Amino acid sequence: MIHDRVTAEIEGDFVVFMIGMRINRLWKIHRWLPVVRALPRMLRELKTMPDAGLLSYEMWPGRTTIAVQYWRSLEQLRAYAANPAAKHLPAWRAFSRLSGTRGDVGIWHETYLVTAGSFENVYVNMPRFGLGRAGVLRSSRNT
Repeated sequence: MIHDRVTAEIEGDFVVFMIGMRINRLWKIHRWLPVVRALPRMLRELKTMPDAGLLSYEMWPGRTTIAVQYWRSLEQLRAYAANPAAKHLPAWRAFSRLSGTRGDVGIWHETYLVTAGSFENVYVNMPRFGLGRAGVLRSSRNT
């Protein structure tokens, strides 16, 4: 826990990638359980691939699961998504095959390219969190 007022700094441009899923039909466990299991597998894989570009992430599981990821570049994010040897592509293909547009489970993502210096954040009484895990924390008492 960091009790001081701090802000996170990160060098250069970076990407905020928000991804998630929503269970629309709870009784269709065979459709949504593979989706629930896929994201943690990808995140575990990315932890073993420091050059892939993932800087940090936060995840909130539930009927609607949300993950916020911080990436070094859009190119690295896209390279991981398209890598046939990585876990994403098989998971995406399985989702398309098993669920597609049936409506049992929904998935979404949003990608934002953040240019250097064009962001703001403040953390008080928080552990390292969000961009504070991806960047360097600095005291912001005077700001």
